[in-house]
Parts: sequence; C-alpha cells; structure tokens
Amino acid sequence: MQFLDTARIFIRSGAGGPGCASFRREKFIEFGGPNGGDGGQGGNVWAYCDNQYNTLIDYRFKQHFKASSGEGGKGRDRHGKNGEDIILHFPVGTQIFADDGQTLICDLLTVGQKILLLKGGNGGWGNSRFKSSVNQAPTRANPGEPSQEAALQLRLKLIADIGLAGLPNAGKSTFLAAVTNAKPKIADYPFTTLHPNLGVAYAGDREIVIADIPGLIEGAGEGKGLGDRFLGHIERCGALLHLIDITEEKVIDHYHLINRELDRYANGILRDKHRIVALNKIDALSDEEAEAIRADFFAKTGVKPFLISGVSRAGVRPLMHALDEYVLKMHSPVEDKNDKPLSVLQTATEEELKRGLAADFTLDKIAFVGKSF
Repeated sequence: MQFLDTARIFIRSGAGGPGCASFRREKFIEFGGPNGGDGGQGGNVWAYCDNQYNTLIDYRFKQHFKASSGEGGKGRDRHGKNGEDIILHFPVGTQIFADDGQTLICDLLTVGQKILLLKGGNGGWGNSRFKSSVNQAPTRANPGEPSQEAALQLRLKLIADIGLAGLPNAGKSTFLAAVTNAKPKIADYPFTTLHPNLGVAYAGDREIVIADIPGLIEGAGEGKGLGDRFLGHIERCGALLHLIDITEEKVIDHYHLINRELDRYANGILRDKHRIVALNKIDALSDEEAEAIRADFFAKTGVKPFLISGVSRAGVRPLMHALDEYVLKMHSPVEDKNDKPLSVLQTATEEELKRGLAADFTLDKIAFVGKSF
C-alpha cells in the first residue's frame, strides 16, 4: 500500500429538515388544530482514531465528505428522519488542522478516540409547536438549520518508541528488516526509502515500535529535501537511533551534520530527545579497523557508539538490549532512583550490556518475530 502522510479534505454536515405546517382534516372534527411535525436532525461529521489504518491514502482520491440532511416533518405530528452521520477513520498520530494549516483542531493519539468535527443542523419546528392559548391555528413552521462546511488539512506523524535517523544509504532500512518483519525496499543507492516505514520488534513480551524515515541531507531541518516532513514523523518517538555508515571517510562529520539538522528542526523540538548512536556496516571492515574507528569517534565526540551490521546482524543483540532497556524505563510509571540514568545507554560497553542493565533481563529473552539470533 502506498504511504501518504498529508492530505486535504472538505467536509460538510447535514442540514436540518424543515418543519411542517399542516392541520387535522377529519370528518366531524371542526377545529382539528395544527399537527405539523418537526424536521429531522442533520448528520454530524466525526473523526475516529482507528488502529486498522496506518496511512492517509484513503483521502488522496476522495476528498469530499458530506453527511446527509434531515428529512422534513410531515402532517399527523410525524417527525422527519435524522440524517446519517459520517465517521472518518484516521490512523493513530493524525493531526487535523483548519485550512490555514496552523490552527490545530484535534490530535488523535488514542485508539477509539472520537471527535466531533462538524455538527449537523437542528431540525425546524412544525406548526404544532407554536400553538398557544392566543393562537390556536398557527401557520408558522421553522426551516431547518443550514449545514456547516470546512476544509481541513491532515498530517500524520507516526508514533514509535524508536526513530531511525541518518544520512541516505546509512543502512536504516536494512536494520529495520533485520530486527522486525517489516519489508522496506533495500538497494545499494541513496534515497531508496521514499516514505516512512514502521516495524515492531519483540523483546520478551514487550513490543518495540521502530520508525524508519527517509535519509536526511544538509538543510533537512529547514525543509530541504522534504526533511521537515520526514522529521515530523520522529517528533513523538521516545528516542532516536542514529545510524552512521562506518565505511564512509567522514564518519564524525556525518554525525555532527545529522545532529545539526535535528537541532534546527521546529525551533529545537528534537534537541533534548535521547539519542543512541550506532556505527553500521562493520561487516565491511575487520574487527581491528572497526574498533579503531569507534575509539576515535569516542575520543572526539564523547559518545561511545555501538558497532553493528544490519546484514550479518553482528552487534544487533546488545543494541536491541539497550533499546529495550530504554523503552522499558520510558514506559515505567515510577522511576527507580537507584537505576542508572538513561544516558548510560550511549556510553555502555557491550560487556556491561551482556551482564544486563536490568536485573530481570538477559539476552536469551530477546525474541524477534520471524527472526532468530
């Protein structure tokens, strides 16, 4: 299925049905009086957060949605039928804006969340409503309230525990395919990934949702190469996994470049987000060369990266251990003050990870769907 993360739609609620002006006409009843019924209520337009959807593709080819109007009232005090509501289903993480693109109407974050976008018009009163002691035969009946309409802009921001960031061809899609059952396109050229992908890895009975976005380039934080749209998908990620191609000549420059773009995006909204760094594609180097690059990286940045290979899956276990530990603490309602701070994941050695940062966690408990390590 094609992925679509922005869309523009037009919605209209139903108009209220008109009230009816009628009188009883029966034999031997000289003064029958008014018996006009009320008009029906116009249909509402609702937004519903549905976990069965993960893209806005349904709103690419159909943009106009109209609820039905209420039926008019009838004689013999018969009320008109209410118009049917329209329920629009959106994936979790959808933001609905007014047509100016700035006014946020609602943010759909919880499955089952239901928001009223437009209310249908009320039905008009029939003339029987206006009967009084001084007006026994009113001829007045109200028209129904008119419908409401609006143009809306939709933006989908994926919600994940871990977001993958890096330059094009850093191996993000290969890593996602290695630890989840996601099937992203993988090829040996930049910008193979053109839209975000989601995958779910399982550590024991816990899920780790990982989002892979297209590669970032210089100026991405300011919108170059659609970078601002791509970075929007990792706004809500609990942490970022920064993947760097270890075979590149300027490994440290690439690290700083991505950090600058992350910090520039949306006035620094990602600046304080926890980041874990991993040097990918170590299968292309010897162990000595990879360790030398990691030591140099640590000396110049103060961050000790993980060494991994998405192809051979070398080093993936310790990295996934660290990600699981972070996600576990992130979702924990009570933080244990005796636990190590989350920043330890950036500088933890593989030996520390093998011993286990969590007392109840061992590497043997890691189980990925369809994968064996």
